[in-house]
Amino acid sequence: MFNLILGAVMISFSAVFVKLVSVPPETSAFYRMLFGGLILLGIVLWRRERLKITLRAAAMLLLVAVFFALDLTFWHRSILYVGPGLATLLANFQVFVLTAVGVLAFGERMTWFQMASIPLAVVGLVLLVGLDWQSFSAHYRLGVLLGLLTACCYAAYLLALRRTRISETTGSPFVTLMAVSLLCAGILALLILPEHASFAIPHWKDAGWLVAYGIFGQVLGWVLISSSISKVRASQVGLVLLLQPVCAFIWDVLFFGRRFTLVEIGGTVLAMAAIYLGSVRQPR
Repeated sequence: MFNLILGAVMISFSAVFVKLVSVPPETSAFYRMLFGGLILLGIVLWRRERLKITLRAAAMLLLVAVFFALDLTFWHRSILYVGPGLATLLANFQVFVLTAVGVLAFGERMTWFQMASIPLAVVGLVLLVGLDWQSFSAHYRLGVLLGLLTACCYAAYLLALRRTRISETTGSPFVTLMAVSLLCAGILALLILPEHASFAIPHWKDAGWLVAYGIFGQVLGWVLISSSISKVRASQVGLVLLLQPVCAFIWDVLFFGRRFTLVEIGGTVLAMAAIYLGSVRQPR
């Protein structure tokens, strides 16, 4: 559980890197996966991991990469319209999809702690997103819609990744994430070409931020998550990963001067309470 929590905190910095670079959102997503995949490839070679992947494993990894590419495409665009904090919060509505799948598809039994955490999470996220829909601009509404589409793709990605790690058809988490990252980079490149977006990195500072994005957002964060995701129930995975939007909101305030209200503070407190309750097991 500790690795899962630490990984969620690591990837919470992802939106910060997207905001800092001056390249288009699709391009920053591509370089995150490319740099992260190359770093993971170096780790795999240094550890002398087994690189042989079966056809069945390759198909599973491709499915994971497709969901992740769609996730990043929608999310990076949402960041431009609603900001890093809110875009990440919307993406993490995946908690409800994962919890529902855990109960309905996997037959998991929810503890009293988890049942109490769900309404807290709902109220907390609603307070953070806001209810005054009529006063929002068209771009803001589009950003919210893209954030919700991100949530669906994010949930599908986590479920596919969890299935891949449980079957252990690809060896260590390093091999799994290396293959997913490089496949995802290829898919994102194919999505960028029709839009005539540039792959150019205009400044050395952008290059540094993109490398850091690949290290923290793709290597460290997701290695920790993928190494523990198969050992935690699906409903708990979603609740613990709520740390990502809460931390992203805090970084948005600290680094980009986002204004916040008492209502948003209350939403943050409720979301943190939901994470805690969802992570605590009932005593026997």
